[in-house]
Amino acid sequence: MYIIGINGSPRENGNTAEILRSLLEGVASPHVETEYFHLPSYHIEGCIGCERCRRDKTCTQFKDDMHLLYDRIDRADGLILGSPTYNYGMTPWMKAFIDRLYPFFDFTEPRPGPYRSRLADQGKRALVFAVCEQIDEKEVGYTIVNIRDAIAALGYSIHDTLAFPSHFLPNSVRKDATSRKRAYDAGRNFMHAFSSASQGDEGV
Repeated sequence: MYIIGINGSPRENGNTAEILRSLLEGVASPHVETEYFHLPSYHIEGCIGCERCRRDKTCTQFKDDMHLLYDRIDRADGLILGSPTYNYGMTPWMKAFIDRLYPFFDFTEPRPGPYRSRLADQGKRALVFAVCEQIDEKEVGYTIVNIRDAIAALGYSIHDTLAFPSHFLPNSVRKDATSRKRAYDAGRNFMHAFSSASQGDEGV
């Protein structure tokens, strides 16, 4: 099993990174390969809507670092995506990443018409989380909703969504054992969901 973590925070070792690493620690087992990606460390252009990918099945407009991620996304059984909250939404790095997943869709003609993701029906699962400064977790706004719905449209089953409020100052998650434990446990549950699904398939 292969699960990748996607960090949309500009702070490479910030609170979103700490939570994501705790999640991946929870996922880790001898039978699971994990990989961590810090999106701002990659050069990923924003989608310009040229729609060449509808024909080419990959992005041919930009030869950037998104092409380093396409094969991994295709191969991965699970995604864990996390973003801090910027004005009630995801960061621009996470938005660019999600928009550039458009090549995985197949469309019919004439437009508008039905569409389908080539990642669908493969048992892929996702976990989405958001971090915000304010105490009330409702302050994450649309961060979780937008990421969740975009990933669900790609054919992922959304295993869980998590909000981590009250984290803004550097290292606040490192000082918060409760948040780290919550993330670790969520990672364990995420991994077990794959195991349960596999056992269910074997029993059919």
